[in-house]
Amino acid sequence: MVVRYVDGRIIKGYSHDFHPNKPHFHLVPSVAGFSFSDEAMKVWVQDLKAVFLVRDFAGDPSYNERKKFLEEERPPGRKVEVTFKDGEVLVGSTVGYNRRRPAFFFVPADPKTNNLRVLVVRAAVTKVRFL
Repeated sequence: MVVRYVDGRIIKGYSHDFHPNKPHFHLVPSVAGFSFSDEAMKVWVQDLKAVFLVRDFAGDPSYNERKKFLEEERPPGRKVEVTFKDGEVLVGSTVGYNRRRPAFFFVPADPKTNNLRVLVVRAAVTKVRFL
């Protein structure tokens, strides 16, 4: 997973106790490549922008993620555009959005992106728009 804080910090690592309804979880940070440290750190969800569940830590920085659905695509749940306070915009679908919950899962519209699923933290969002 890749943890992005609202202050811009990014930490890549692995968690055994991540759950979207818990206020915190523990992350074992990646030190270099796929090696990990022995120290788990406590991560408070309230301090985060999002948690990205990824294919790999490196990703492809040159890949330009598609920000819309193709005409024939019918994703599960509702199509949604999420605008974060830092200006980043993601497009995808969600089956668990509830504006009263502190976070919700989101599946990107582009199936080739490095992000498999994203836990979006509502406090880091300015707008959620259904498409």
